[in-house]
Amino acid sequence: MFPGMNQRKMNQMMKKMGVSQIEIDATEVIIRTPEKEIVITNPSVSKVNMMGQETYQIAGEEHEQALSSKPDINDDDIKTVMEQAGVDKEAAAKAIEDAEGDLAQAIMNLAESGK
Repeated sequence: MFPGMNQRKMNQMMKKMGVSQIEIDATEVIIRTPEKEIVITNPSVSKVNMMGQETYQIAGEEHEQALSSKPDINDDDIKTVMEQAGVDKEAAAKAIEDAEGDLAQAIMNLAESGK
């Protein structure tokens, strides 16, 4: 924490002040904001408890990415909608996208529209 300071003494002082710290074995940390995601890879994460107040300290490689409003559509979802609604692959994919990833809604929309 502090350069040149004895780690053992630091731990003793922290214990006297009611501070405890544990390391968390994390592989990735994602912070979502309304506009973007901040992804921290190869993180070093510590959970610090100071007089009942828990905080997290995170260090690592930071990357930012925009939030996607499009749902993730996989082949199994498309196949399910195709079978249930009796439509082709393109119609099923569009219906799932229009229903924002809700398969049941996509099938109902296709049924209501007459395919």
